Amino acid sequence: MVDIYGREISYLRLSVTDRCNLRCRYCMPADGICKKSHAEMLTEDEMVRAVEAAASLGIRKLRLTGGEPLVKKNILSICERCAAVEGIREVCLTTNGTLLPQMAKDLKAAGVERLNISLDTLDPEKYAYITRVGTLKQALRGIDCALEAGFAHLKINAVLIGGFNDDEIPALAELTRRYPADVRFIELMPMTEQEQFGQNAYVPTSAVLDALPELEAAGEDGVARLYRLPNAGGNIGLISAVSSHFCAACNRIRLTADGKLKPCLHSDAEYSVKGLDLEGMRREMERAILAKPACHAPLSSVERSNAGRNMNQIGG
Repeated sequence: MVDIYGREISYLRLSVTDRCNLRCRYCMPADGICKKSHAEMLTEDEMVRAVEAAASLGIRKLRLTGGEPLVKKNILSICERCAAVEGIREVCLTTNGTLLPQMAKDLKAAGVERLNISLDTLDPEKYAYITRVGTLKQALRGIDCALEAGFAHLKINAVLIGGFNDDEIPALAELTRRYPADVRFIELMPMTEQEQFGQNAYVPTSAVLDALPELEAAGEDGVARLYRLPNAGGNIGLISAVSSHFCAACNRIRLTADGKLKPCLHSDAEYSVKGLDLEGMRREMERAILAKPACHAPLSSVERSNAGRNMNQIGG
């Protein structure tokens, strides 16, 4: 389906849960979330129905997100059923990687084709700080297990935070030589409840180019501008969501775990599909797609997102 600005919407990001086994400081509060009742959340059948409705409107790519999708008890069934929906050509999943040692092989068997793994630092102490409860060893083991399970080309996502990991840009970039993987540097977005990060935390992805002058341009991949280190197996991706937004090329809509369609990540506009039949979901998706704004409001260290939710409540 094409929106009113001529953008073909072909990508659905479906959050299967707002819960997580980590507490990353830019994503969710230290004490976790205010848990909703099961009746308020999408059921597995409703998630699959939503994917069917989306596919009927031309959605071809599906990404399952959270929170942390692997804490969802029925995640394998959700993956398998969504991968079987007619019209869906690719099912991807974003994870912090810590549960992949137990689940990578089963995810592959369930039809997940690609994994994005969040990894913001290679320093064990800093990893424990940014995640509040996680261990770097477990996250790195998750990457190894994903490769062993046959996920051929991983994407490792690092949120770039000034004063925290901007000194690790070269080390993180070296992962493209260590693994058959891309490393994508993503600008910190000023979501709600992030006041602990000062203005210096919001650094542009141009800092990566400054730190790695040897990078060679390698094209584009969706929202990422690609570069490559000499003799590396993977690319370096720069996602400039704040300093140079990509709204004109946005091809996605989001569905939260409690059944709210978000036409734009940084807007508080939401359309509920909870409790609807297939036709009702299709109708609301059409409304959401036609309501996509041309561009979100400006973002900066002092101009916060209008999303109205923390990132874990929307879907990373």
